[in-house]
Amino acid sequence: MNPEKVVFGFFIVLALTLNFGFFIGEFDNPAHHHVYELFAAIVVNLVATTLKFGDRTQMGAILLATSLVADLQLIVAAIVWGAALHITEVGMTPSVMGSIVSLSGGALLANITSVVLLVIETVMLRR
Repeated sequence: MNPEKVVFGFFIVLALTLNFGFFIGEFDNPAHHHVYELFAAIVVNLVATTLKFGDRTQMGAILLATSLVADLQLIVAAIVWGAALHITEVGMTPSVMGSIVSLSGGALLANITSVVLLVIETVMLRR
């Protein structure tokens, strides 16, 4: 067992589960989506992204690309959240919450792609 691969897989799966935890719930209900869970998803996604920088294979490049997409969408979701509350003072309306959850849904799809690629890579190593 390679400890580096364990840490790598741990952060990829943790990023997926945190993102899923934030995404699940009624789409436009702010009570179902907590800001700290979005923050945790962003931090873990950034850690997972930095771990992917060392892999120079084609699969590593695709994994890095999916992670960068997830990072971008989660950061934009946080910016939308912050702008709605502190810059425009629109408040947390169902429309704003829908935008934030949509962005996290896109990040969730990128994280699912990343985990599927990781599983494919793992299966191919055993053959």
